[in-house]
Amino acid sequence: MVKKNMSQTLDRSKLETLLRQEEELFHKNHPKSFELYQRARKSLYGGVPMLWMIRWAGSFPVFVKEAKGAHFTDVDGNTYVDFCLGDTGAMTGHAPEATVKAINEQIQKGITLMLPYEDVIWVGEELQRRFGLPFWQFALTATDANRFVLRMARLITGRKKILVFNYCYHGSVDETFITLDEEGTPISRPNNMGPQIDPRETTKVIEFNDIGALEIALSSGEVAAVLAEPVMTNIGIIHPDEGYHQALRELTRKYGTYLIIDETHTICTSPGGYTAAHGLQPDFLTLGKPLAGGVPAAIYGFTEEVSKAFEAKLCVEDSDVGGIGGTLAGNALSIAAMKATLQNVLTEDFYAKATKLQEQFTEGVQGVIKEFNLPWIVKQLGNRSEYWFRPNPPKNGGEAHAAVDPELDRYMHLYALNRGILMTPFHNMALISPETTKEDVDHHTKIFREAVASLF
Repeated sequence: MVKKNMSQTLDRSKLETLLRQEEELFHKNHPKSFELYQRARKSLYGGVPMLWMIRWAGSFPVFVKEAKGAHFTDVDGNTYVDFCLGDTGAMTGHAPEATVKAINEQIQKGITLMLPYEDVIWVGEELQRRFGLPFWQFALTATDANRFVLRMARLITGRKKILVFNYCYHGSVDETFITLDEEGTPISRPNNMGPQIDPRETTKVIEFNDIGALEIALSSGEVAAVLAEPVMTNIGIIHPDEGYHQALRELTRKYGTYLIIDETHTICTSPGGYTAAHGLQPDFLTLGKPLAGGVPAAIYGFTEEVSKAFEAKLCVEDSDVGGIGGTLAGNALSIAAMKATLQNVLTEDFYAKATKLQEQFTEGVQGVIKEFNLPWIVKQLGNRSEYWFRPNPPKNGGEAHAAVDPELDRYMHLYALNRGILMTPFHNMALISPETTKEDVDHHTKIFREAVASLF
């Protein structure tokens, strides 16, 4: 059956045949990866170190031998242009020299101490400069950073609920696994595995860009915080309507609700993320992934007002068992890597170069879409681009999710993978690193066009 969101000329039976052909080619070209995968299945669940890796387009993952910059080589000797870049975790490029040097130096002096070191002050001051918030703390993942600030917001306000947007993504934060059904009724997100509590008890969910729904949701006075990406990114790139962020800030202040901006993906916008580029004024800001060049590290910052309100509620004697913080958070290795990455890699020059190349990438994809008269779109945010199988830009997560096409997604990914290009799994998303070249981008345009041509 032809999907309603696709062109009527797409032959689904042909797509099925093409997918089988690409699977056969993948198996043929990756015998050593398959051998390692079979061995891994004896000790790792599903043969992978993380559950989501069982969804790789080739039916088993490529095993990497080494990676540098914007490229990597697998154990079979195949080389790839990496547009996935660790789904933002390696947006800096693999093994950036300044970060590697700092890691090598720090590892000789200690990895984790549960004590501060001078570099942590430098990082805090740099975060102040970039994002405009006065106080900062550290975590290992953006998920933890989000968990911690939600606890702070609920403690300060005495309110139990938070608000998120339909089909948002904030890591594995329990409260965010909620969505709206076709009738607009909140439900636990499909495949929400073993939730500790029904998210409808902890969370309100509305569509992005809906100011009326936002005011209704906040007017009850029971929402401690809105947790939001400034631009939705895990369901395509969904930009805010003009004036939406101003309304979001005004309404959260009107109803005494804290505003948390999660920059973990939108750090692709500028050195200070979307927040600095567009003058946002969050109460809290969270960020993880590329901060330390691939070493696990995350941060959360907050205002002077939040600091004072939190201090008034804080019991120092129980601060180590209150649910905020972790033994390895702010470890010496992460801090050293973060300092080097902020100082030498995630710079103005990086964003200028990467964004210009991303414009070229986006234009290449758009050109193919126009050539074949496809009902698809491609959207860009800084050095991030993503194409989507719908004719018009979605205004919210519900509209974007309606266009999801798993079979077509898988084919486009596998076709590219078999020809030396890695896109972000489960998305049609590409990131540009400092080491990506114009030739890499041109190669993607060529392969993307060939993949499209094969379908029709």
